Amino acid sequence: MAKRLIPSLNRVLIEKIVPPSKTTAGILLPEQSTKLNSGKVVAVGPGASDKEGNTIPVAFKEGDTVLLPDYGGTQVKLGEKEYHLYRDEDIMGTLHD
Repeated sequence: MAKRLIPSLNRVLIEKIVPPSKTTAGILLPEQSTKLNSGKVVAVGPGASDKEGNTIPVAFKEGDTVLLPDYGGTQVKLGEKEYHLYRDEDIMGTLHD
């Protein structure tokens, strides 16, 4: 059975999206054209508390595709998969098609 991580406070567990390095026809793509630092939200914490003790919910939900900063986050390995933990406020936004 694989372990499941539930983030604490306002942390978000992300599985980074690795863009393809070549097209379906086999053409290699330059590295800079494939660089968009994004990921899929795997799990979210319950949120942080404000000074009055009220919970401030996390702005993202499981399944969201988000834009990530170039640096930051904590690498976490669960089984064979690699994930990253970010604080809610460090994630730059949600990506939509």
